[in-house]
Amino acid sequence: MSKPHILVVDDEEDILELVEYKLAKDGCRPECVTTGEDALRVARAKIPDLVILDLMLPGVDGLEVCKILKSDPKTSHVPIIMLTAKGEEADVVVGLELGADDYVTKPFSPRVLSARVKAVLRRGATGTPEDDTTIHVHDIVINPKRHEALVRGKPVELTYTEFRLLHYLARRPGWVFTRHQIIDAVRGAGYPVTDRSVDVQVAGLRKKLGPCSGYVETVRGVGYRFKE
Repeated sequence: MSKPHILVVDDEEDILELVEYKLAKDGCRPECVTTGEDALRVARAKIPDLVILDLMLPGVDGLEVCKILKSDPKTSHVPIIMLTAKGEEADVVVGLELGADDYVTKPFSPRVLSARVKAVLRRGATGTPEDDTTIHVHDIVINPKRHEALVRGKPVELTYTEFRLLHYLARRPGWVFTRHQIIDAVRGAGYPVTDRSVDVQVAGLRKKLGPCSGYVETVRGVGYRFKE
């Protein structure tokens, strides 16, 4: 099995050295660049298995790089982990809506970054579950075909929107979704969902999940995720 090729983009040399060392130690094949222009050039020429992308770059910034890569059919499938400084919550939201898969805030632990990288690569290797696949996660079983959710073996009565919300989050434990992404996923005929009402839907879902309510986690300033 070939080593995963990971493109690391950051204009801080000390961070590049740290990330490169950790990735190589984990059995990956890192390639480091310091500008958005070089990131686009390398990504298009070599198609990496994953991009670790700093948002604050000179010239073409990280958000623009993310947008370009995700809009290009050749690179749209490549997962992206964003590196962000604390206080850039708005940029995190934009990045996730552009298609980034995860984010890590600076300063970060190399072990945390390593775990995130492995998780994203693992998701790519296993693929995305089909919409009608029964999901078993923690103490919850979700059967889309029967529109049924079991919590510790007992059925719970969920509305259409609550069920779609639970299913959407539980399909990808650990992934963070913005409210806009959730709106797009749960929107259906006769079930209008607004940005603000997502919080209300989550609150209602948590109440019905009872002892498992903590599995639906709030990511402050970004959105929600299902506990990994």
